[in-house]
Amino acid sequence: MIITSANTLENRFVKEYKGIVTGEALIGANIYKDLFSGVRDVVGGRTSSYEEEIKKARDIALQSMIEKAEQLNANAIIGLKISYDNLGGTMGNTILITAYGTAILYEEK
Repeated sequence: MIITSANTLENRFVKEYKGIVTGEALIGANIYKDLFSGVRDVVGGRTSSYEEEIKKARDIALQSMIEKAEQLNANAIIGLKISYDNLGGTMGNTILITAYGTAILYEEK
């Protein structure tokens, strides 16, 4: 499966647009990670535990999007976008990661 943020694929012809596909993942931060992250930010370090959790959630969102494209018999996703939203409020420190793009069926030119 080819995935690109571009709206076209070089040397490929879009035979059919299959539709928009999405994948989502939620991550919640617990109090210990919050405290550790705050201390690291004050002393100028990187919050590697958060970075790792965000990477895992992004991978889950991308894989979910790919599976939906495969169900549509697509062989590529173009126009990829990834958004990160802090849900806050009643959800606490929950981050929603959404991957979305257009599933297509392409042919070589």
